[in-house]
Amino acid sequence: MEKPDYLNISNLKITVFQAYLFWENIEKNLQNLSLRLSSGVKEKTDLIVLPEMFSTGFSMNAEALAEEMGGRTMEWMKNTAQRYDCVVTGSIIIKENDHYYNRLIWMLPEGNYQYYDKHHLFGMGEENKHYTPGEKKVIVELKGWKIRLSTCYDLRFPVWLRNKNAEYDILLIVASWPDKRTAHWKALIPARAIENQSYVIGVNRVGHDGKEVYHSGHSMCIDPLGNTVYYKPEDEDLYTFSIGHEELVKIRRNFPFLQDADDFTLSGITT
Repeated sequence: MEKPDYLNISNLKITVFQAYLFWENIEKNLQNLSLRLSSGVKEKTDLIVLPEMFSTGFSMNAEALAEEMGGRTMEWMKNTAQRYDCVVTGSIIIKENDHYYNRLIWMLPEGNYQYYDKHHLFGMGEENKHYTPGEKKVIVELKGWKIRLSTCYDLRFPVWLRNKNAEYDILLIVASWPDKRTAHWKALIPARAIENQSYVIGVNRVGHDGKEVYHSGHSMCIDPLGNTVYYKPEDEDLYTFSIGHEELVKIRRNFPFLQDADDFTLSGITT
C-alpha cells in the first residue's frame, strides 16, 4: 500500500539567524552575515531565515537606503542561497515604480525568487509614511511544505494571518521587534500557532538600533500545540532545527478545530 501524500513529505531543516545589525550599513551587515554563516552553518539546511530589514536595520530612511530589485542585497541573497544550496529569506528595502516597500524576499538556490510586501505598516514608527503596504497574501512551497510569509507588525492581526482551509503548514515571521514589547511577542506567537494549527517561526534581531531602541531577540519556533521547538533570548544566535510534517498532520487529525472555523473574505486582498 502506498503511503498517503502527507507521509511522503520529509522533515524540514531550518536555520534561523538572530543577528546583530549595524545601523543603515548595508556593506557591513552583508559582510558580517557572510562571516557568521560561513563559520556557523555546519550542516546541510533547507532554509536560512534572516530578520526584518537585515541589511539596514528597521530604518525609515528609505530614499537613501532602498535598492532596486536585483540590487546588491538580492545578489548577495542569490549567492548565499547557491553557496548553501538552500532557500534564503529576509526582508529588505526595495524601490519599485517610485514606491518603497518593506519586501520579504524568498530566494531559491537557482536564483529564482518570490516576495511578500509587508501588509501592516507600523504607524507608531511612521512606517506607513515612508513605505507602501502590500495587498497580497503569499504562500510559498518548500519540499512539500506550505509556508505563509509575514513581517513583524503583521503578527498583531490574526484575521490577516488566519489559516483558512489549512492552506499553510508554517507561518514565518521576520521581525525587528523591540524589547519593550517582548511580552506581546511571546504571547502572540504561541497564540498564532495554536489557533492556526501550524508551526510558527519568528526570527527577530538583537542589539540597539540607530535610535537607541533595544531588541532582545526571543526568536522562536512553536509547534501547533503551543510547545516550544526553539527559543533564544538576548544573544546573537545561529541555530538549526528540524520539524516534522507527519506530526503536524497527526495534530490536525486528532484536534480538527480548523474545520469549525468561520468563513470570511478580506476585501481588496489578492491571493
